[in-house]
Amino acid sequence: MSAKAVREYDGKLLLAHYLQQSPTMAAEKPKAAFEQPATRLAQVDLSNVSTSESADKIDAAVEAALTRAERLNPWLTSTKLVAKPDQLIKRRGKSGLLLLNAEWEAVKQWIRERAVKETNVAGITGVLKTFLVEPFVPHPQDVEYYVCIQSHRDGDEILFTHEGGIEVGDVDAKALRLAVPIDQPLPASDRIAAALLGDITSATQREALATFVERLYSVYVDLNFTYLEINPLVVLETEDGALPQVVYLDLAAKLDQTAEFESGDKWAKARSDAVVYGAAVSGAAATGPAMEFPAPFGRELSKEEAYIQDLDAKTGASLKLTILNKDGRVWTMVAGGGASVVYSDAIAALGYASELANYGEYSGAPSEAQTYEYAKTILDLMTRTQHPEGKVLIIGGGIANFTNVATTFKGIIRALREYKQALIAHGVRVFVRRAGPNWQEGLRAMRELGETLGVEIRVFGPETHVSAIVPLALGKASTGLGGGFKDVLSKQIPDTAPGSIPGTPGEMEVDPLRSGTDSATPAAAAPVPVPAPSRDAEKADSPAPWYSPFTANTRAIVYGMQPRAVQGMLDFDFICKRRVPSVACMVYPFGGNHVQKFYWGTQETLLPVFASLKEATRRFADADVVVNFASCRSVFESTREMLQYPQIRTVAIIAEGVPERHTRRLIRLAQEAEVTLIGPATVGGIKPGCFKIGNTGGMMDNIASSKLYRPGSVAYVSKSGGMSNELNNIVARTTDGVYEGVAIGGDRYPGTTFLDHLLRYEADPGCKLLLLLGEVGGVEEYKVAEAVRAGRITKPVVAWCIGTCAGMFRTEVQFGHAGALANSDRETADAKNAALRAAGVHVPDTFEAMPALLNRVYSELVQAGRIVPRPEPEAPKIPIDYAWAVELGLVRKPAAFVSTICDDRGQELLYAGMRISDVFRDDIGIGGVLSLLWFKRRLPPYACKFVEMVLMLTADHGPAVSGAHNAIVTARAGKDLVSSLCSGLLTIGDRFGGALDGAADLFSGAYDKGLSPREFVDSMRRQNKLILGIGHKIKSRTNPDLRVSIITDYAREHFPATPILDYARAVEAITTAKKDNLILNVDGAIGVLFVDLLRHSGAFSREEADEYARIGTLNGLFVLGRSIGFIGHYLDQKRLKQGLYRHPWDDISYLNPAAIQAGMSATQGDRVQVGAAKIASK
Repeated sequence: MSAKAVREYDGKLLLAHYLQQSPTMAAEKPKAAFEQPATRLAQVDLSNVSTSESADKIDAAVEAALTRAERLNPWLTSTKLVAKPDQLIKRRGKSGLLLLNAEWEAVKQWIRERAVKETNVAGITGVLKTFLVEPFVPHPQDVEYYVCIQSHRDGDEILFTHEGGIEVGDVDAKALRLAVPIDQPLPASDRIAAALLGDITSATQREALATFVERLYSVYVDLNFTYLEINPLVVLETEDGALPQVVYLDLAAKLDQTAEFESGDKWAKARSDAVVYGAAVSGAAATGPAMEFPAPFGRELSKEEAYIQDLDAKTGASLKLTILNKDGRVWTMVAGGGASVVYSDAIAALGYASELANYGEYSGAPSEAQTYEYAKTILDLMTRTQHPEGKVLIIGGGIANFTNVATTFKGIIRALREYKQALIAHGVRVFVRRAGPNWQEGLRAMRELGETLGVEIRVFGPETHVSAIVPLALGKASTGLGGGFKDVLSKQIPDTAPGSIPGTPGEMEVDPLRSGTDSATPAAAAPVPVPAPSRDAEKADSPAPWYSPFTANTRAIVYGMQPRAVQGMLDFDFICKRRVPSVACMVYPFGGNHVQKFYWGTQETLLPVFASLKEATRRFADADVVVNFASCRSVFESTREMLQYPQIRTVAIIAEGVPERHTRRLIRLAQEAEVTLIGPATVGGIKPGCFKIGNTGGMMDNIASSKLYRPGSVAYVSKSGGMSNELNNIVARTTDGVYEGVAIGGDRYPGTTFLDHLLRYEADPGCKLLLLLGEVGGVEEYKVAEAVRAGRITKPVVAWCIGTCAGMFRTEVQFGHAGALANSDRETADAKNAALRAAGVHVPDTFEAMPALLNRVYSELVQAGRIVPRPEPEAPKIPIDYAWAVELGLVRKPAAFVSTICDDRGQELLYAGMRISDVFRDDIGIGGVLSLLWFKRRLPPYACKFVEMVLMLTADHGPAVSGAHNAIVTARAGKDLVSSLCSGLLTIGDRFGGALDGAADLFSGAYDKGLSPREFVDSMRRQNKLILGIGHKIKSRTNPDLRVSIITDYAREHFPATPILDYARAVEAITTAKKDNLILNVDGAIGVLFVDLLRHSGAFSREEADEYARIGTLNGLFVLGRSIGFIGHYLDQKRLKQGLYRHPWDDISYLNPAAIQAGMSATQGDRVQVGAAKIASK
């Protein structure tokens, strides 16, 4: 939602700080004719106090909040006060929630009696937690006024009445109005007075109010308000001739949350301690906290709702959750903003509104991890309380445009498995309906889950009407599967329950490879009629008429690096047999001119990418459509530039979260330029056989199954992108197909309206039947009704407005789209459906009945000869990317590599099947990670600890050993870290550090052969071989190596058995008897202990233990550990800035070969040595 209400406290802070600062919206800022009183606002905030806490804790929190308010606002104790709850409650005075003209002590007592207690206001029960206290302003009633500013599509409107206060009455009927067109200056003060203040007799007050309105409207625009109401507004004149004071006693306001990136800093500054209290602060306190948007009264955010809201704020996807009845029987997990409303409507229409537990939606391609968290939250809530009839979980959704169904279902399936026992215990039954990219795999996985979970799971695909699973789940007969509903397409995914209801998917065949692209007309049905090709398709080279912005000759510029969307457009062109691709080029301002590779059918082609729109339009003068993928922050500037090029006739804005004032300004600019503006927050539109915008229509299999490769007779307009795909499906299954379809976007002010497109369809001779899918919120549907009534639209119209459930909820619910909220009874879906029906539009009783009604109207047109049947053309072959075919499981090829230790393909990295999040949650440490990646299993904690001990013990042994020496020399030669590390590692072998494997092999081999320690030592002596792992240059029996003592003592304490260590110690006893330094060294100790660990930990078979010892695993421990030291030496040398190393001469024996030969002849074996100093003296 974009327009969100703020507390009165925050609204008044914004006015107090910016009323005199905001730049004027008038042609010239008038001289101030009023005085702004000092800001005195005290907030008593108990929003973090829960009703579940003890009475003593609540009382203490209330006293602390009151004490804080008094400390920050000393004026509270010296003036008469007004106190009221500040929780978006309307008509507080009439509800007894207003305390007037009271002392601070009385105010405190009044708050104590109400704070953190349930209160019923107009049938809505909520907990009072936030209070506003301000000075009481004595005044006569005749100086109470009412002023309101509200936004409309074409501009803003200021309402004023001279009779304000609690008995203001019907403002819409009595208020004077002043319209301010978007981007136009506010009229001068005298015109404001003439338009709004004619009933005020006092010239002083009139002048004060005129300048106040100018200031108020300037703040309204500057801070991106969408609604601002003050009642009463009081003007207090003084007797000393000073300027009158204008005081806003009661205020209600809404801000455009999507404009936070533009105005958020201003909002925060007005709420800072420096501004509110005049405190000397710095840092974050001076900036102020971000604006808060509280939930409506009675709709206090639960912990779970707040968690999902936080997840939503951290992702580009959409995650919404509203708890309606925590004990409800029916729970939903629906994909798509429009679809989520449809499911809620269907549940409410069957009489289960009181049992509907939640409203919510996930959309915008959330990741597997995000859908897991979302599903887990809902399942946790669902399984907290029992219901005598069990519970129903509806996992629904429309036909996705780009969200990978299988990926999102992985997260849901993971959550379902986690809650298996709870679901069984609560008697949960699950009903699934979904379609879109990779839907076959997603539904297959869900169906397989149902076979093993122990919970009934019924699974349906796009062959089923989007909400037909609702009556099935609730045991009611569906209103949409009978009564003339004719499905002309083959069915794809069977119902998983035997003996399903006739007409439901229980009878349908599966063809997962073709995804339902073949047509199969039932025997009783007539041949499927298809209209003659459109005039544009036949004459592609002719200029397009005004009513047809998309033709077979349309060329588009794609703004933004969106290769997936571009490829989708090109694939659509190919299966439609277009002569030239619809995408002329791309524009990407953050890179230079270049080319990007794409496919035209199965052949590769290159598409130019330009850094500027100017260059793109110059090079492609025939491109008259721009698909704008710019972000919500930059889309205004980029679209405004597009509107400056005369060749551009249509712009589609895909981005969500565009500030409303930006959109309204673009609408005005587009109207002036005579450009069709689609969006924002849209998936786009499609004209079958001709052109599609971006991701409209989804994947190619859905485009083929909905027969969007050739024109039909039905043109639709919808707000929802996901539901437009559903309309494609419905139209294809009940008529001859779609002629054109546009999703105008879910924001409050779409660039073009329902009526704009329906009038185009009315004028287009190729279109025979119009379809409108409206929704709760806004009044654009009334304009359609009036056009039908006035005869501007004469073609038959089938229409339905979703959101009929809204009136059944006791508190305000914001549905998936920003504009899906009724601000008056006139904006409800029921009222709009009634108005459309009264105007002569075909309106079904429910959305589920719409397919049957559409089929009936279509059949009447066929019988009347207004639609001429034509044979169905051959379905085109669909090109498919190799990567996508692999994901769908349609192709196979031998892998170049096989990896069994790590998987980075999913949403979360896996180490030997263990999620990286679980690695940190379980705190398995480095030893645990090594056990996963080296041994593909979790080792016992003592084993992981031993691994870490080995790494610590082998990390370094000083700079003199060969490996460290090499690393140091290489570092000082100016080489990089990797080169220096490799130089050191290359010295590791049997003579240095590489004895672990050898020692393990020797000792374990001798032990396994049954040789006694003495026999083993003697056999090695007879072979003239050293015993690897025995011997040390420095350490001895009397000077033991503490490293060996540490690990052997740990092993004896924690290992189940240490037979190889015991054997090695017995060998040591024999060797040290000969020479004191022939001890078991650290290499030998590690080697034999690791064999003991492998063999006796219970984690490995004997064959596995022997294999790991044989393939170099043990030496890997030394390599890994010593790499730590080598890197340390490298960093040390770089830190010390040591220069190139040159070995000193006096540390080298230089031997002259001739001298050696002469010496050997003259002396029998005497060693001849020439020192470096002697050579230097010659």
